[in-house]
Amino acid sequence: MIVVERTLACSADPGAALGYLSDFGNTAVWDPAVRQATRGNTGPIAPGATWHQACRLLGISTEMTYTLVEVTPGRLVFHGRNEGATCVDTVTVRPAEPGCEVTYRIELELHGLAKLATPVIKMEFEKLGTAGATALTEALDLLAPGARSAELHFPADTPHPLPPRSQEAQA
Repeated sequence: MIVVERTLACSADPGAALGYLSDFGNTAVWDPAVRQATRGNTGPIAPGATWHQACRLLGISTEMTYTLVEVTPGRLVFHGRNEGATCVDTVTVRPAEPGCEVTYRIELELHGLAKLATPVIKMEFEKLGTAGATALTEALDLLAPGARSAELHFPADTPHPLPPRSQEAQA
């Protein structure tokens, strides 16, 4: 099993950070491997909400369906699954000056022949974890009172403060 965990500090209010992180579609904004994450159902974001995520890792495109399985004060748990892997993303948010501290933990279990690639994928996940933590901090800081997110222009139905990365940046 591959386990990658990062803890970051940001200036966003804990409630705003948790709200942002509860929409798994926002991973397309800050996770460098995610190319697209779209909601699979409608209604409020609550346990049972799903997202279809398309990723590119080590030059290989893959897709996974994630389900929000747990929402408790300060904690979210998402389960993802496809033919080759099962993933559990656990997010915890706690108050910390000047805003909050976020811990993001990924547990990835590869299945079948994909297990043979575990050491290589672990190294790549470590790199992506560090890059993702930096980008997530930037995205969450835009939620802080007085942040410059008001200067960004995006459709009213976009649930996150940053537009998705351009196709050039994703290549």
